[in-house]
Amino acid sequence: MAKYIDRYTYRVTWSEEDQEYVGLCAEFSSLSWLEKTPEKALAGIRKLVKECVSEMEAGNEAVPEPIATKNYSGKFMVRVPPETHRSLAIQAAEAGVSLNRLIASRLH
Repeated sequence: MAKYIDRYTYRVTWSEEDQEYVGLCAEFSSLSWLEKTPEKALAGIRKLVKECVSEMEAGNEAVPEPIATKNYSGKFMVRVPPETHRSLAIQAAEAGVSLNRLIASRLH
């Protein structure tokens, strides 16, 4: 599983509250790493994730699969109020496209 370290989804953003850059990993949402530079924040979160994965493997715990390597069907259900559904159906009809195509175009 250590091979996954480079496949996880990392992000660095500025934390106004901490006045530092924060490194994050989507697959490990409870982890973060604060540093003065974005490069150090990225290196820090990567090191922390690697340590966490090593501990999980040592304890025979399930290690999260990277988002990038998961297979997605392209389908998901979304519940909306009936009024929204009706409005979108009307917009799709007026545009001469399917409801699916209208929604997909708005998600891009």
